Amino acid sequence: MSATLDAPMDWSALLAQAEEHGVLPLMASRLQERAFVPPVPEIRTELEAWQRAQSIFTLSLSAHLFRALDSLAAVGIEVLVTKGPVLSVRCYGSASMRQYADLDLIVRDRDIERVTHVMLQLRYEPRIPLGAIQAARIPGEYTFMNSDRKVVLEFHTERTLRYHPRPVPIDKLFQRQTAVPVDGRNIPTPSLEDELVLICVHGAKHFWERLVWIADVAALISAKQPPDWSRAMLAAREVGAERILLLGLRLASDVLGAQLPAQLEPSVQSDRTVAKLAAQIENRLVSRGPREIGVMERAAFRMRMRGGLFAGAAYLLRLSLYPTEDDWTPGREGNRPAFMDAIGRPLRLAKKHRRRSDT
Repeated sequence: MSATLDAPMDWSALLAQAEEHGVLPLMASRLQERAFVPPVPEIRTELEAWQRAQSIFTLSLSAHLFRALDSLAAVGIEVLVTKGPVLSVRCYGSASMRQYADLDLIVRDRDIERVTHVMLQLRYEPRIPLGAIQAARIPGEYTFMNSDRKVVLEFHTERTLRYHPRPVPIDKLFQRQTAVPVDGRNIPTPSLEDELVLICVHGAKHFWERLVWIADVAALISAKQPPDWSRAMLAAREVGAERILLLGLRLASDVLGAQLPAQLEPSVQSDRTVAKLAAQIENRLVSRGPREIGVMERAAFRMRMRGGLFAGAAYLLRLSLYPTEDDWTPGREGNRPAFMDAIGRPLRLAKKHRRRSDT
């Protein structure tokens, strides 16, 4: 570390890359722990300003979160908060130590129409029209923005968590819930084991292209009170995410040196597909070129991380044909047959990712 810090460094590029990977507050904290001060005054000023802005922003998000939780509880809607501030506290001990731009909440699918009415009363603008919700159309998530569009709340249900290979047992998530203190208030959140599976599935969904997702896994497995690994594997098995969990653990070990749990180390180390997938991800992380993944590579990754030829093919097919709001016809979200959007989805995805990989 010291040799690296003593060498000439493009601090502006480093800060930009740290922010892109979501680890800027972690980097700033580590520099402070080592009493290291960036030698460029402008960089010190920029870093301090960013830390102040991040602290203010997270406090603002917490206030919006508390208000939403109170309003939803008042009408009897159960909510779990995932990622964001609760994950930051779990991993790093403070709600401001992790970069996040929105708040993620889990509710039951049957409650989403009532959630929408509550959020409208709180003067949040829904991205998904109420007509589409009433027609049982399922988006990627139910997004709500406040009036100045600076605060975003995303609600997830057992039907929007489509990147889990099997349906999420939503009632079990609520039965196993726990609480995490955020700014003096206990916030309902999934169990530590369920949270670990959730963030591994989320990381795999995005091909682990940001370091913060790997850092979160490393922090959870390195904590003084790590997950119960039997329960973690059971939670992963419930949703068909065993290999996804093992891949997250392998990345935390390979990239950040986290010590693997003795109970799962043999499974992590012996899975050749996990090793190959981890190597691909690690190569992209250190590459200076574009990180966009082509259509065929994306498809192969999805299949391999599911495990098994037929299970992988079924998983890929479901993701390829399960339309989200990006596939809906604007203005006809509530009355266009869903199978029409499903037919057009593979073509849209192929065009989207081919265009990105060509740039």
